[in-house]
Amino acid sequence: MSKISITAVLVSFGISALFGPILIPFLRWLKCGQTVREEGPEAHLKKSGTPTMGGVLILLSVVMTSLLFIEDYPRIAPVLFLTVGFGLVGLLDDYIKVVCHRSMGLTPWQKLAGQLAVTGIFAWYLMQYTDVSLAMKIPFLSGRYLDFGLWNVPILFFVVLGTANGANFTDGLDGLAGSVTLMVAVFFSVIAVGTAGGIEPVTCAAAGALLGFLLFNVYPAQVFMGDTGSLALGGFVAGCGYLLQMPLYIAVVGVIYLAEVSSVILQVAYFKASGGKRIFKMAPLHHHFELCGWSEPRITMLFTVITALMCLAALLMMS
Repeated sequence: MSKISITAVLVSFGISALFGPILIPFLRWLKCGQTVREEGPEAHLKKSGTPTMGGVLILLSVVMTSLLFIEDYPRIAPVLFLTVGFGLVGLLDDYIKVVCHRSMGLTPWQKLAGQLAVTGIFAWYLMQYTDVSLAMKIPFLSGRYLDFGLWNVPILFFVVLGTANGANFTDGLDGLAGSVTLMVAVFFSVIAVGTAGGIEPVTCAAAGALLGFLLFNVYPAQVFMGDTGSLALGGFVAGCGYLLQMPLYIAVVGVIYLAEVSSVILQVAYFKASGGKRIFKMAPLHHHFELCGWSEPRITMLFTVITALMCLAALLMMS
């Protein structure tokens, strides 16, 4: 990897590791404690009161690091925008829930409206101010692209919103969303450097930020990322996928996101269709494994290893 990439990782990690011990007490002072659902796994009740909104630490590290390189790497701007945009939607949702004590936070329609607005600006910027095509690289077919013409924009909305909310559903165990997305960030960093994609400072900054955040988020977590972090990470992954013209690869490297959000959709649909029966003991999928007797660290390790293997498979698909 280049010196710039290594520098971005180290700087972002340093910011995250340095500000973590400052931010966590501040969040406790604000009384930003997580409220655990009573219908969730019983083991999670002991987590009630753990500070949330820790995703601010990730955003701070990624933004501060990326701004050091944005003049020479203008392509990181739309990725940074999508990351911060979704992060701000999550931050507002978290703030309303834990500081204003409105348990529902933003209404589903308010949250969707914010996500649609951020995605729309991202799509407009890509088409108006960059030379990045919305055509998608086809796995295993080097130099071949899939172009849906006018349907490229609706597909972009579907991919971005699906990825962001998949990452949001993945954030349910200590270190899970951070560890899975770390693997994805490393994958996109390798691709960006190898193809001169021009976004390696932000992908490496995200990797460094997550390494630092995991110091405080692995089991037992001292802080949770909240929607601030999980939505931001989903926006980051979707943004990288589009700037590298690799949205098709998101389903591969983000297979855990896909599995998590699919488990919720299937559970709800089957519950309604069957009159109250369930496919899983609980959704999202990680809670099903918990209720089967698996420990949090074991589930996190399994999902992270699966993601790492899928990232390697995606590298093979590039040939």
